[in-house]
Amino acid sequence: MGNNKRRSSPTKETKEKETAPVLLAAEPSNKKWQNWWIRTITTFMMIGTFFTILASGHIWVILMVIAIQTTVYNEVIQIADIPAKERNVKWFKTMSWYFLVTTTYFLYGESIIYYFEQIVLVDAFLLPFAVHHRFISFVLYTIGFVFFVMNLQKGLYKRQFAQYGWTHMALLLIVFQSHFIVNNILEGLIWFVLPTSLVICNDIFAYVCGFFWGKTQLIQLSPKKTVEGFLGAWICTLIFGFLWTSLLMRWDYMVCPVKDLSTSAWSSISCDPKNPVFITVPWSIPETWSWAISYVFKQQVTQVWIAPIQLHAIVMACFASLIAPFGGFFASGVKRAFNVKDFGTSIPGHGGLTDRMDCQFLMGLFSFMYYQSFIKTYHLSVGSILGTVINGLPLKDQLELLERFLTYFVNQGILDPSVVEKCGTQALTEAAKAVFEQ
Repeated sequence: MGNNKRRSSPTKETKEKETAPVLLAAEPSNKKWQNWWIRTITTFMMIGTFFTILASGHIWVILMVIAIQTTVYNEVIQIADIPAKERNVKWFKTMSWYFLVTTTYFLYGESIIYYFEQIVLVDAFLLPFAVHHRFISFVLYTIGFVFFVMNLQKGLYKRQFAQYGWTHMALLLIVFQSHFIVNNILEGLIWFVLPTSLVICNDIFAYVCGFFWGKTQLIQLSPKKTVEGFLGAWICTLIFGFLWTSLLMRWDYMVCPVKDLSTSAWSSISCDPKNPVFITVPWSIPETWSWAISYVFKQQVTQVWIAPIQLHAIVMACFASLIAPFGGFFASGVKRAFNVKDFGTSIPGHGGLTDRMDCQFLMGLFSFMYYQSFIKTYHLSVGSILGTVINGLPLKDQLELLERFLTYFVNQGILDPSVVEKCGTQALTEAAKAVFEQ
């Protein structure tokens, strides 16, 4: 009987085999294909919704990003909220949302002031908020900080500081990076659509290649990710990125920086001059390649016309395929730490919104940094000059500048002297003096 008992008790190896994850390619056929169809249907629904919002206009795209950011933040906070309730940590959720509002106000306020200076700095109501924006944000954060310290409870210090750190990690990895995604939108929709599409493409083909050919586990944190899916998705994303960029760069709605948030895909938009990155230029082909291409096409080919953005897209595709997935692996590590399968159940077959956006935040930050470093063309704008005038010149000099501008326009024949006189140049000057004397 002792021998039978020993035989019936599972060994360590048996336990490991029972708990070992089953790769997609090795799953039972019925389960595998059922999950396939659920994921496919919800994927097409999400893509359809994405393009509908994209065509509706810049403001709707920005609101979509903010809504996604808020939902993902909520899902991440919910994971830590359960142990907080168990240990009776008061005000954790309230403080988490307070810090979200404060951080959102600071980050998006910075973007609005930077991109819409010409509007914000001439509005009597908005001007004080713009000038003192950072100080206001600091005061709001300080209020939350003081409230946190005042609510520290004896015996719960370690747990409360852990929750405080968790909240700030969520703010850094979600809200901070989402802010840069919105900046990408304001620089031109292509800098939002291209990176987002590359991650979606890579995710789809990683699943497809892993579904059919995945045999080798890639990383322990995410058991169903395979080397075959990882490499197959990389190749497919490179091809997709080059071709997709060729289409997007032809549409002014995609490439022009935002000047009016009310524009949509059906609005008349043009930007002149365009960023040189969108202009095709001839590239000489190496002699060995030229011979091979000429042999295939039966005519001599010595150069091809490629826009620099197409080559930048290849770099972005490499990041989306080789680095951005580590955002997903990081999220998988968080789920393992809290022993949950998914961040939520809002998307059938996918889990929560966080399970789909985990790579997008890192990709959005990379796209912003890459664009600012290698692509953006810097030039003076009305907003930047206006900001210098309003913030850098005293009132007397501002009024003198206005008078000199009017004089310049008259001397250049741009304005009719009678029109200026009708507006009252002398009256403006007298009013300026009166204001200055007060």
